[in-house]
Amino acid sequence: MLLNLGKSTTLKNFQLTFAPQAWAAERASWRAVVQLNLVRSINLILDTLAQELAAHPPARPRTGTSLFSTVAVTTHASHSATPSPDSLTGPSFARDSSEIAAAGAPLQFTDKHALLKLRLAPLRYVENDLRRVLGAASSDGAVGSAAMHAPPFDEPYAGGNVRSVRGADLCLRSNRSWKDALHTQYQYQYHGSGHSHGHGGRETPAVERDDATEVIAGCREDMKTLWEDEVVRDMLARQRMRIEDSAGFFLDDIDRIATRSYEPSDDDVVRARLRTVGVQEYQLNFENTAGVDRSIAREWIIYDVGGARSARAAWVPYFEDAHALLFLAPINCFDESLEEDRHVNRLEDSFMIWKGIVSSKLLRRCIIVLFLNKYDLLARKLKGGVTIRKYLSSFGDRENTAPVFAKYLHSKFREQHKEYSPEPRSFYGYVTCVIDTKATASTLSSVRDGLLQQHLQKADLVA
Repeated sequence: MLLNLGKSTTLKNFQLTFAPQAWAAERASWRAVVQLNLVRSINLILDTLAQELAAHPPARPRTGTSLFSTVAVTTHASHSATPSPDSLTGPSFARDSSEIAAAGAPLQFTDKHALLKLRLAPLRYVENDLRRVLGAASSDGAVGSAAMHAPPFDEPYAGGNVRSVRGADLCLRSNRSWKDALHTQYQYQYHGSGHSHGHGGRETPAVERDDATEVIAGCREDMKTLWEDEVVRDMLARQRMRIEDSAGFFLDDIDRIATRSYEPSDDDVVRARLRTVGVQEYQLNFENTAGVDRSIAREWIIYDVGGARSARAAWVPYFEDAHALLFLAPINCFDESLEEDRHVNRLEDSFMIWKGIVSSKLLRRCIIVLFLNKYDLLARKLKGGVTIRKYLSSFGDRENTAPVFAKYLHSKFREQHKEYSPEPRSFYGYVTCVIDTKATASTLSSVRDGLLQQHLQKADLVA
């Protein structure tokens, strides 16, 4: 059983490590998901840019004296009604560092930004098409807090300096439906009738997906220009929008992904974000069980249960027959709040769930494995100047570094495990970055071996 945030990525690592052939067979179906992640990031930036442009229209050069001076943007309007991508690349104005640092200094938007917004508008239709292909719906998870209380996993939390940075996620009810749909579309595309229209003149999903690929490839240079623009970066920083820290971030890979021949890599699939809601069941068939008793290790049934408050009431029925539970605690979110309740710190919420899990009598004989996840994002956040003790007073005057904080949290989780477990049991805790597939493969192999050893001991097959 997998609990809390980062579960889907961990499950992908299980598949990649122990079932590589099945993984390879599904990899191509993730192309649409990666494309959707990329397009959503661009559209999120465009939404923010549109708001800023409405409030602060681009300054235009005038004849005579002006209170504001800007450098004209070359748009080649005299040669073409629509500027070419080349006309939108490169810096369009000079920026003084003191200007950026000045508190409240206005963002220096120009016609370049308005043109980028216009030229990238087709990506909104692409997002809708990809959503329809995947069967995805947007969910912001903001459904109140008072009615979503699932003892013993939730406790009242009093105040705290917290903030929420998570945006809307793409949610699916089934982990198989979209894969099956895309598999069918691949078959139709390569083995179907070859017609581009279905009933009523409507294009087939496969053709729509190809159209999406064409549009994305055609917008490649404009997307790069938008993401690399200094004013846009400054705008995102002022809005405290750290897109690069979010799951499904591919803006640094535009050159590779926004092509007609793009096929996702293993790392792309691991990093891709497509959230499932409800309890999902996965069957993992171990393809490489050398040195392990195949009667025990050949097949695992894994239940992926959501960590959101609204999903916790559904956990208990799965506890009774669980042999092992993997608990993922994101350690980079010490300064963030729950999307369901802005008054609850996300790290504090992980501790409350952990206490409820380890103290559950239903799980007293269950092997519980802790992953202190997203270490890479923690390190990046601390290097950016965020101070831990501002949000976690108990951290005190310890060194404000990722290794020190990870060790501190590891000891706190271990203490709770020892204090609240109904009966003595071993503690398994790992600091992880689950998008690092090589390191995670080694960790998962150790976890598997440990679980098998415990299983054999319980069966009285080993001393």
